[in-house]
Amino acid sequence: MTSPILNHKHYGEPSVFTAENLLREARRQKGLAPGNVPPICILDPDGDIGRLLLNTGRARRSPEWACYHTELLVFEEAGVKTGLVRCAVTAAWLDTSAPV
Repeated sequence: MTSPILNHKHYGEPSVFTAENLLREARRQKGLAPGNVPPICILDPDGDIGRLLLNTGRARRSPEWACYHTELLVFEEAGVKTGLVRCAVTAAWLDTSAPV
């Protein structure tokens, strides 16, 4: 006998939990407009670099970042717009080259 929760599964079908769907729903729930991620992004697992950039006024939080578990800081270094994803220790990673 099979548990009812296992019936009618479509294992061969693509997942509905795609990066696009997850980000679209996060934007909807948070009331955010779509935005883009800077061409260069750095992971800051414990947030130390981001804390320094914020405390010295060199970075700002991205208002378009839809992720619930991290935050994206944006700053310029040598004239290049750069992103810093803070507190990424336990976050599941998506392809951030896609629009957020």
